[in-house]
Amino acid sequence: MKRLAVILMCIAPLPPALADTGYYLVSTYDVENQASIDFKYWNAHYRGRTTAAPELGVGYGVTSRWYTEVYAKWVKLNGAAGHWVQTDWQNDFLLTQGQYDFDLALHTRLGRARDSDAGYSVEWGPVLQTEIGRTQFNANLFFQRDLRVTQTGTSRIDTSTTLTYQLQVKHNWLPWLQPGLQAFGEVGTWNDWLPYRQQSHRAGPMVYGHRDIGRQELKYEFAYLLGRNSARAAKSVTLRVQYLF
Repeated sequence: MKRLAVILMCIAPLPPALADTGYYLVSTYDVENQASIDFKYWNAHYRGRTTAAPELGVGYGVTSRWYTEVYAKWVKLNGAAGHWVQTDWQNDFLLTQGQYDFDLALHTRLGRARDSDAGYSVEWGPVLQTEIGRTQFNANLFFQRDLRVTQTGTSRIDTSTTLTYQLQVKHNWLPWLQPGLQAFGEVGTWNDWLPYRQQSHRAGPMVYGHRDIGRQELKYEFAYLLGRNSARAAKSVTLRVQYLF
């Protein structure tokens, strides 16, 4: 427990950058009646320090418009053993399905930290996706807020609601090879942005693909991001593999 407390103290100043949506694009797809095992991994290399966070979850397409997933998150510092720090419940709701030139969804996420003193975190926002020819465009805006417990045992909502974004351009070249670019960032409180040097912005090349395996499907995504993570220069690698059945 002492070691876990040290890890939580180290990552405490970095809540937006440690959120999974700071590294993995949320997109709009109909996966009705499909279950999935979802593995995600990202790392950030600072000067003399490395933070990594593997995640493992189980998802299900409840309807053609509703996708839900529960996943656990671990954190590793400088190559040390990983420690479970949080469990999240994600729900995405498709609001349009082809009747417009774009698709619109509502993304929500509820996070529960392993350390009870850290409380809960919530995230919500619109997910936009459209295509021009064989090129797909994504733009997401998410709001994040913390719900914590005070020392007197009463709950309070952190009045600071932060704003994050996700951007992607991807070319649907081959089913198993779809290259593109991704960008992620955190700008601070949604109505009072931080000075630019204190914001975090990351961008870089990505590749996506999917392959049918009998009646199952394998989806994979890889990205290499450069920029600022928690207002510090960093290089990040992200990996996501989904097995749908």
